[in-house]
Amino acid sequence: MRDAVCSPNSIVIDPDSRLTQLGLLPICTEEDYCFFESRSYGGDTAQSLSNLARQWVSETFNVLTARAYIQTGLQAAEYATTVSFGVGENPAKRVADPFEEELLRQLPGPILIDKGAGGEEAERVERAVARSGGGVEMWDGSFAGFAAHIQRSKLYVGYDSAGGHVAAACGVPLVSIFAGFASERMFERWRPTGAGPIRIVRAEAGDPLAAALAAVADLKTAP
Repeated sequence: MRDAVCSPNSIVIDPDSRLTQLGLLPICTEEDYCFFESRSYGGDTAQSLSNLARQWVSETFNVLTARAYIQTGLQAAEYATTVSFGVGENPAKRVADPFEEELLRQLPGPILIDKGAGGEEAERVERAVARSGGGVEMWDGSFAGFAAHIQRSKLYVGYDSAGGHVAAACGVPLVSIFAGFASERMFERWRPTGAGPIRIVRAEAGDPLAAALAAVADLKTAP
C-alpha cells in the first residue's frame, strides 16, 4: 500500500477502508494523511454517511460545499431503468420470491440489470429475468461499466447497494429497497442521499412490491 500511494506531492484520503483497517503501519507520512473516521464522525446525529462525508470534506479542506462526483470515462447506452438485486452475499437483504421477477415485469423498459459478481447472485438474476417475461437485458461486466449506465438511465431500482449510491450521486431518480438491516442506526447511515429524487422502501413495513411500484409511480409524477 505504501509503495502504491506514498508519492511526492500527493495526499491519502482514507474513508476508513478495509485496506487500511487491517494494517499496523502507516501508509504515508502523517502530514499527507487525511482520515475520515466514519464510525465515530457525527456519531450523535442521524445523518447518512454521504452527508457526513460531504461535511467532513468541507471541514478538512476548507471548502464551502462538497458534492459527490461520478466520472467513469466509459461509454454507456440509455435505459429507462437500471436495476441491481445484489445483496453482498447477505440473503437477509433480499425480499422473498416472487418479488424480483414481479418487479422486473412492471418496471419501465427498456431495463438493464446487473448480474453482479457471479455465482448464486448471477443465477438468481437470470432466473428472475427469465420468469419476468423477457425484455430485460443483463449487464455482465465491471461495476464501473454498470455505473456509467446508471448515470445515463432515467430510473434506478435496487436493494441497498453500491448502485443506489451511484444513482444518488448522479442525481438519477431512485428507489432503494431496504431489508435485513441490523439496527435503525445502520439504516440511517447507509440510506442513499443526494440531490435527485429518492424513495426508500422498508421491506418490513407492509407489502414491499406494492410499496416499490408506488414509489416508482410517485417518481414519475414528481416535478
